[in-house]
Amino acid sequence: MSESGRLMISLTLFTSFVVCVNAQFNYKEALTKSIIFLEAQRSGKLPPKHRPPWRGDSALEDGKTVGVDLVGGYYDAGDNVKYGFPMAFTVTTLAWAAYFYKAELTSAGEMKNVLDGIKWGTDYFLKASTFRNRLFVQVGDPVSDHECWMRPENMKSSRKVLEINTNRPGTEIAAETAAAMAASSIVFRDVDKTYSRSLLNAAKKLFQFANDYRGTFDGECPFYCSYSGYHDELLWGATWLYIATKRPIYLKYIQDESTAVIVSEFSWDLKFAGAQVLLSQLYWEGQKEFQTFRQQADGYICSVLPESPYHQAFITPGGLVHLRDGANAQYVTSTAFLFSVYSDLLARYRMQVTCGDKHFTSVQLMHFAKRQMDYLLGNNPIKRSIMVGFGRNPPRQAHHRGASVPVLAPNEEVNCGMSFVYWYNTNKPNPNELTGAILGGPDRQDRFVDSRVNSSYTEPCTYVNSVAIGVLAKLAIHA
Repeated sequence: MSESGRLMISLTLFTSFVVCVNAQFNYKEALTKSIIFLEAQRSGKLPPKHRPPWRGDSALEDGKTVGVDLVGGYYDAGDNVKYGFPMAFTVTTLAWAAYFYKAELTSAGEMKNVLDGIKWGTDYFLKASTFRNRLFVQVGDPVSDHECWMRPENMKSSRKVLEINTNRPGTEIAAETAAAMAASSIVFRDVDKTYSRSLLNAAKKLFQFANDYRGTFDGECPFYCSYSGYHDELLWGATWLYIATKRPIYLKYIQDESTAVIVSEFSWDLKFAGAQVLLSQLYWEGQKEFQTFRQQADGYICSVLPESPYHQAFITPGGLVHLRDGANAQYVTSTAFLFSVYSDLLARYRMQVTCGDKHFTSVQLMHFAKRQMDYLLGNNPIKRSIMVGFGRNPPRQAHHRGASVPVLAPNEEVNCGMSFVYWYNTNKPNPNELTGAILGGPDRQDRFVDSRVNSSYTEPCTYVNSVAIGVLAKLAIHA
């Protein structure tokens, strides 16, 4: 049987073992709007049916200074720089949602939009990885970008290009981009076989580059420094390549060379927990050599659940996972996604998680995942939604250039110094609704300030929403 056939059967059978929960919000609306936010982050020549009406074409000459077409991709957050590291994680996790929750996204009518979102990223990565052992990893200068509060359609800031190569390696970024391409190749296998093969071939080359030329790239610091090192990305990339190919070379890496530890975080910088959950699925499907990873995945669950004797993650008085100030919502949605996936795996194989003398069922894991998402959607002490354009009293001052600056004429000249006076340091609502953006979120005491000058509360990021897509799809269909 072909790999695509096995995948289709696996996904079909899986839907019979989904943990159902009680609905509290319109999760279908939240799902749709979450995807619309990702569309608002697109760079380049936008498609004719682009949904956010206030966005236009931008950065159409990216890469010109180095003789490479780097038009496209995503802006990561509220600024106008394209960072390869978080962009790749965004695409990998969006592809994981499409892979694991294919039936739910299809039933919700959003599968095509998710595939379009994935392809917007992978098209860019294919261009950025044209040359062997070279990967273009950033377009834009954060210093000059932060000196002007301007929408991307009108920006005049530098579009300098950074790359990694054999002389200046960047294992984390190369391996994460390989993971994005490999995961995406799986979801496109039944849609466009030629495109899927192109993605997989690129993923193989990027992983080899990442593994052969090891080193940490600090060019995206201080915004995206890899504090966890590159071993998690190598394991993550090898795992996705093994799922996509079943080739022994990737199995050997996972078994013999990979490093893995028990953590309480899954994020753009730390991938161990994600790889452990993926490999746990393979363990339960019969590959007993992955037993250690199943134990580590259980350890992740035990380190997060507040009822666990091994609990490590901080939980706010209102019940929110809180790991760090500044875009903390990324840890909330990533926790909810992993708990949702692991809950469904436990249900499918009729298993539980044991933490010391306590046992946790699939229903308990899904309840915790739902609590995290419900908090963001409005069931919280501040009694307001953290998603723009959704629910009760949603935020109106997202820390986001495109949303806060009114639509201007294409060639309109703007004084950068005055741009902060006009559109940043004002207490007015944004003129453009950043529909579906899950903002940074409350602090450790459940306080939230809807002010664009407080970026730790109000800045959105693509990787906050990308990991929310899968769990929202599940809630939309099964709640």
